[in-house]
Amino acid sequence: MGITKSQIFNQSQNELAQIFKVLGHPARIAILEHISKTEGCICNDLVDEIGLAQATISQHLKELKLAGIIKGEIEGKRVCYCIDIDRLFQIQSQLKTFFNETQSSSCKK
Repeated sequence: MGITKSQIFNQSQNELAQIFKVLGHPARIAILEHISKTEGCICNDLVDEIGLAQATISQHLKELKLAGIIKGEIEGKRVCYCIDIDRLFQIQSQLKTFFNETQSSSCKK
């Protein structure tokens, strides 16, 4: 697999690409949907709800957390996750800017 040469793209392009990459897996979407419908959850709740192995869920949670989309707090042996609302609004703003700057296409149907 080749090198992406991300340095030739601007910061906004790289950030949006990273967001899309993180959100590009259906398990991560399912995890986000589950977390957004609960006040918090632990990894085992996600294993039962989504049906993937605990290690797989943990890896997806790690990616979502690295992107700043979720945050987690350790409570004893449990980890409770929630959506980082500030980050979600930031992503929403980036997407809005991206689509607002998109010009109408002259393509005909």
